[in-house]
Amino acid sequence: MTTLHWKLVIDATDPHAQAAFWAETLGYEVEDNSALIERLLGLGAAPEAATLEFRGRRAWRNLIAVRHPEDPYDEASGTGLGRRILFQRVPETKSGKNRLHLDVHAEPGRRDAEVARLESLGAAVVQHVKEPGGEWIVMTDPEGNEFCVH
Repeated sequence: MTTLHWKLVIDATDPHAQAAFWAETLGYEVEDNSALIERLLGLGAAPEAATLEFRGRRAWRNLIAVRHPEDPYDEASGTGLGRRILFQRVPETKSGKNRLHLDVHAEPGRRDAEVARLESLGAAVVQHVKEPGGEWIVMTDPEGNEFCVH
């Protein structure tokens, strides 16, 4: 049986703001694709209009990813080869409930502090859930995507 490599892709109206939020939330790194972009621009394989400046370096205008800092990545492209989330620009805003969401797990006894930290980054509390099987906080990221803090 083959093991598949995967990444989670999230539609966003502002992928760079989403990448910044989720990198800070998860302790991930925003991928640096600037070397690849410069190479493609130099070859005429990508137009200047497909890029923008983000955090002092060239980035793709419509795509940006975050990756786990301990996972391998391709040095030539900056692309993560492990746990990563890619944010892609779409014209429409989110509508309806997510069919897929992230659960983040705080250290024992730190959930409330983690919720407060995430609120300071732009997340919002939606609901406090307490059921026989557990307790968690449903939150939304700055674009309204639901996630849970356990």
